[in-house]
Amino acid sequence: MKSHTSDAVEPGYGGQVTPMIRGDLDAAPSYVPGQSVPGAVKLSSNEVAAPPLPAVLAAIADAAVSANRYPDLAAVALRERLAQRHGVQVDQVAMAAGSTSLCQQAIQMCCLGPADEVAYAWPSFEGYPIVTGIVGATSRTIPLDDQHRHDLPAMSAAVTERTRVIFVCNPNNPTGTTVERAELERFIDAVPTDVVIVLDEAYREFVTDPNVPDGLTLLSERPNLVVLRTFSKAYRLAGMRVGYAIAAVPLADALRKVGIPFGVSAPAQAAAIAALDGEAELLKSCEEVIAERSRVRDALLGAGFAVPPSQGNFVWLPLREATMAFARHCAEHKVIVRAFAGAGARVSIGSAADNDQLLAAAQAFTA
Repeated sequence: MKSHTSDAVEPGYGGQVTPMIRGDLDAAPSYVPGQSVPGAVKLSSNEVAAPPLPAVLAAIADAAVSANRYPDLAAVALRERLAQRHGVQVDQVAMAAGSTSLCQQAIQMCCLGPADEVAYAWPSFEGYPIVTGIVGATSRTIPLDDQHRHDLPAMSAAVTERTRVIFVCNPNNPTGTTVERAELERFIDAVPTDVVIVLDEAYREFVTDPNVPDGLTLLSERPNLVVLRTFSKAYRLAGMRVGYAIAAVPLADALRKVGIPFGVSAPAQAAAIAALDGEAELLKSCEEVIAERSRVRDALLGAGFAVPPSQGNFVWLPLREATMAFARHCAEHKVIVRAFAGAGARVSIGSAADNDQLLAAAQAFTA
């Protein structure tokens, strides 16, 4: 019988035949995590500086005692809490190991291969092209407008018979910019109902602009809309990997079908429930992040940087060709930022002391 492996022999592997690997993976982007450099302030991953609440840490420890057992596959207790919290049916809630996993599941439930397109603004969340490539679908990117915002008219005009999924990140990562209710509703109404619109609201808890809609208020009359949320940011659980989607029941069912079994661990489920118990305190602490966001932006504007208004826990410096020089300069001053070569730098809002160190570095920068 003919082998399905390649005839190529890789040197250094004892003459073993290399297994077949999808050729398109060579061109697929890989996620690059924010750097952690000993002795440097890390402002590159949009993490919240404060640790989890003590009750959350206790819940993690208690749940870890049963690490020899599989977690609840359906995450029933957590989904019930989220359904109660948001006023939806339990069957409308789908869980995964972070909202990035749900981005991939949304593509998996809609796309079969390269003939199917996934559309999103650019620059936007780095995970979108990665999970699109992993599934084998084709990315279609639409540039942000000159205000670093989603160009929703251009995005709706880009929809073709090949479009299966559209991502709208609101607030947008990495720019922090937003789209408002009226324009978002016009956009959703303009997209054919057989195209799934994924509204990624990972930073919803940091939004203060009343014109930016809560995506969950748009669900009832739009069966093709999926709203994503996460416990990684405001709930301080980035390391536990808990995200969720709320959508019409058929979409939520499909998201669960393509998810990895037991994807959300028992400690992660327990941590999320405990975080919901302490939600009032966590949301109150978001106000401190928001205040620091304003302070940092004002200081950067005063130093001559162009910084668009942000509704996330980060700010965007559209430095273009000076981006990498700025990132190197910050690293020399023991501050790590997220650089998007040729576009700009995203800077997370950290503690007041961390932010002071960033501002001192920025004020000393000369392009």
